[in-house]
Amino acid sequence: MSLADSQIEGRDLPPGDITDDSSGGGQAVAGLSPTQLALRRFRKDRLSMISFWIVVLYFLIAVMSPLLAKFGIFDGYGFHQNLLNVNEGGLPRHAWGGISWSHPLGVEPGTGRDVLSRLMLGITSSLTIAISATVLTIAFGAVLGIVAGYSGGWVDSVVGRVVDLTLSFPSTLVLLALSGTAVLVIQKYLHIGNPDIANGLYVVVVLAAFGWPPICRVVRGQVLSLREREFIEAATLIGASRARIYFKEILPNLWAPLLVYFSLTMPAYISAEAALNYLGVGIKPPTPTMGNILAYSISFSVSDPFFFFVPALTLALIVVCFNLLGDGLRDALDPKSTR
Repeated sequence: MSLADSQIEGRDLPPGDITDDSSGGGQAVAGLSPTQLALRRFRKDRLSMISFWIVVLYFLIAVMSPLLAKFGIFDGYGFHQNLLNVNEGGLPRHAWGGISWSHPLGVEPGTGRDVLSRLMLGITSSLTIAISATVLTIAFGAVLGIVAGYSGGWVDSVVGRVVDLTLSFPSTLVLLALSGTAVLVIQKYLHIGNPDIANGLYVVVVLAAFGWPPICRVVRGQVLSLREREFIEAATLIGASRARIYFKEILPNLWAPLLVYFSLTMPAYISAEAALNYLGVGIKPPTPTMGNILAYSISFSVSDPFFFFVPALTLALIVVCFNLLGDGLRDALDPKSTR
């Protein structure tokens, strides 16, 4: 019996690990990469897979909604006053928020706008803000974490003090206090005529400016271990530049924590956008976002509860699914962890 045969006979291998060896007539063990093993673990987690497909559906809605609105398939800005009862404060005439074949999720009280159309466009706006802020957060935090962890010394100390200072800043108060002035500055110096773009850009910048310290600390801790590895020493000995070591040697080894952090930061920023809209910061109506739709629906939580629960459940579902997806990715990429 050969060594390969004895290894196969002595342990149970999952399907796909045993392949026919045409040259020797026997069986050979086919190794799996860490990525393949992580994908296998992720696919076995049913809850994570369900969350993954729901997140994919939300992204498809975000991409398709502007196109559907452009071609007139639905309208998130049209008023349908004939569907409202003026004598009852502008509430929908029909029960359950005015649900009908033309308006599957009913119409808004007071305006008569189609709720489904506005929710789909609101998902586009909210995901655009959340993705932009998350990418900036991870990029800035990862770069500073790599520089601080690899350089050490005074560079590490300076970055650490900046992190402490940023974490101690009252970010919510800064957002509220500077919103009006900062938006005007953005419009003036960046020559942005659309106030919605200026308000959205302001939210993105502030979320990223106060959200990078945690990822910076995580990346720094990883780099402190990576910089002692043989491939880093080899790159240093052959005279590789700092930029090459940062982005060609260290960064590719950080994709797992960065991917997990991305999936966990996204729902936090979606919730933050909704909370900021409730406080009056962010994109203003009539342009829909998940935040301003939910903020408007709060006024009708008693008189038209269906209109309140639809955007609330939509927001809750996307946040929960992103969190479950992040947990599943973390468990798949780190098999030693437990949920």
